[in-house]
Amino acid sequence: MRLEPVANPSFLRTTVPPAIAIGSTVVIASLLAMAAGANPFSVLGLIIKGAFGSKFALLETLNRATPLIFTGLSVAVAFRARLWNIGAEAQLYAGALITVVLGTGMLQWGAFALIPTLVIASMLAGALVLLVPALLKVRFGVDEVVTTLLFNFIFLLFVSMLLEGPLKDPMGMGWPKSERLIAEARLPRIVEGLRLHWGFALALIAAVVVWVIQRRTTLGYEMRAVGLNREAAGFAGIPVNLVLVKTALLAGGLAALAGFSEVAGLKGNLTLDLSPGFGYTGIIVAMLALLNPLGVIAAALFVAGIFVGADSMSRAVGVPSYLADIMLATALLLMVLAILLTRFRVVRE
Repeated sequence: MRLEPVANPSFLRTTVPPAIAIGSTVVIASLLAMAAGANPFSVLGLIIKGAFGSKFALLETLNRATPLIFTGLSVAVAFRARLWNIGAEAQLYAGALITVVLGTGMLQWGAFALIPTLVIASMLAGALVLLVPALLKVRFGVDEVVTTLLFNFIFLLFVSMLLEGPLKDPMGMGWPKSERLIAEARLPRIVEGLRLHWGFALALIAAVVVWVIQRRTTLGYEMRAVGLNREAAGFAGIPVNLVLVKTALLAGGLAALAGFSEVAGLKGNLTLDLSPGFGYTGIIVAMLALLNPLGVIAAALFVAGIFVGADSMSRAVGVPSYLADIMLATALLLMVLAILLTRFRVVRE
């Protein structure tokens, strides 16, 4: 047997395998819940209720989805051009770091000027972090999977050094954390009294902008062409290396916005545990969305709902919340298989 590319996949071929992948994930999660001694229907119902069953739960899910939309967009943009960005975590912390440096009193501006400045500065910081692996790739052929992955650990150690040194809050009772942002640097709440902030609206805007770039601009066309066939794109006159650099700048900037939104909208300061793995989870989000920028929104809500709902379910029935991690890992593996079956057919020889 061999795999044969499908030139023009039909609508059913494009939608059915991903739907089966999601359904299979639910079945596997149900079996694991049964193995843990719980009613699978009760567990799944509690996950849904815990994620979307009340105003508080829904807003918490939207809040958790905000950084996942940014990192999912970052991965989707990079993967579309076959730039394998595994370093969204480092880019996230770069955005958070520059937000803290500028937003704790260095710039004494009003919110109308300061917040846009922090957005631009954080995007530039994230773009520069991914620019280094991109240049190593186009100039020396260095594998960006290795360099972007290693940058995650390097940058986290760099942040740790700063939080134990020049950025350490003198009023923090010894804890490695930065000073808090000034009021003008904080994103306001969308709903007063709850944690959902305007970073979520920024994430939605970013998804629409990325969709427009990919579908309506020359850069988007070049990114898709380079991703489909780099050699053919170069033969057609597309500057492949320049497109990869532009892709890296855009992807790094998007991931950095996750760090900005978490610091300016939610935490208020920078700590080493700012991200519980949003950069890595962004890969799952992007793959579940089939690299579609608008699909990233739905995929991020799905993943955030699993995490928020699993926490609530765990408290209610005693099933470990690690079930959420298993569900996401299973969903990713099955979605990769679904994408393979969408683009290729099995032919017997």
